[in-house]
Amino acid sequence: MSQHLKAVLVGCGSMSRTWIKTAAEIDNFDLVGFVDISEAAARTRAEEYGQPDVVISTDLNAALEQTQPDIVFDCTIPEAHTHVTLTALQHGAHVLGEKPLADSMEHARQMIEAADKAGKVYAVMQNRRFDPNIRRLRTFIESGSIGPLTMLNSDFFVGAHFGGFRDHMEHVLLLDMAIHTFDAARFISGADPVSVYCKEWNPAGSWYDHDASAVCIFEMSNGLIYNYRGSWCAEGLRTTWECDWRVVGQRGSVLWHGDERMQAQVVSGNEGFFRPVDDVEITAEVAPSQTGGHTGLIKDYVDAIRTGRTPETIASDNIKSLSMVFSAIESARTGKVVDCAV
Repeated sequence: MSQHLKAVLVGCGSMSRTWIKTAAEIDNFDLVGFVDISEAAARTRAEEYGQPDVVISTDLNAALEQTQPDIVFDCTIPEAHTHVTLTALQHGAHVLGEKPLADSMEHARQMIEAADKAGKVYAVMQNRRFDPNIRRLRTFIESGSIGPLTMLNSDFFVGAHFGGFRDHMEHVLLLDMAIHTFDAARFISGADPVSVYCKEWNPAGSWYDHDASAVCIFEMSNGLIYNYRGSWCAEGLRTTWECDWRVVGQRGSVLWHGDERMQAQVVSGNEGFFRPVDDVEITAEVAPSQTGGHTGLIKDYVDAIRTGRTPETIASDNIKSLSMVFSAIESARTGKVVDCAV
């Protein structure tokens, strides 16, 4: 029988429902505490979980002392991640937190260092890595069919009328959404960021208070160039939330529309102004354990704790994706190329 594990959920907003549902599906695993600044919110989630003996609290320290969990699930806002994570680590718990990793690079480094000193596993919810389509694309690229990559391009154009706090956020696209795309770029290419030039602006007619559009040119490791174009106030012909992608290799290219639609062509001859190409079917199989979005990642993380392996979204690696966000913002602010230091 697998090792029994206990967890406390911190942050009981709407996003936490998926975490609760997943926790209920994991064998020999229990949520033993629910913490939120609103006791009513914590109580609501506990009732949805359906276990009468859980701890409900507005005090994280008290809840951790009372429950002594193996894991803390952090579903709080980014500004609270540092406090929650450091507190959990001080109580001897592993941490899996919602994206983005932190509200600053300084805080991200602080949490990673604390996890290392405590000997605990701190990872982040990059749920889009557990999408079967991006897994299929990555497997195909790793097969070498289109050769070494030379350019990666993503387009994100969505007219999103949130009508809430996002309408008033600074850097709303880069801070709140681009972390998903930038992490996907690292996952697809297997490359890490070196530097970035970013231009950010708010188009005429925008319903956002601040810049809601951006273009970025990233230099990645191994000489790869990654281009990002995005807007959250682009009406009509919207892309999927996962972007439209063009992956260019030395021997061919792949188009991926962020869903099941994917096509590839590979050079099949060495003569002619336009070299002949063949359509290539992308049929890579993906293991069920590598899919499932939020649910798949949470289950994978719990398995990693039980088996002692390193989870895919370990914070010490994911900080590279976070650096792309804050470096892009710094470049937009200064108008200069900025190194993506971690």
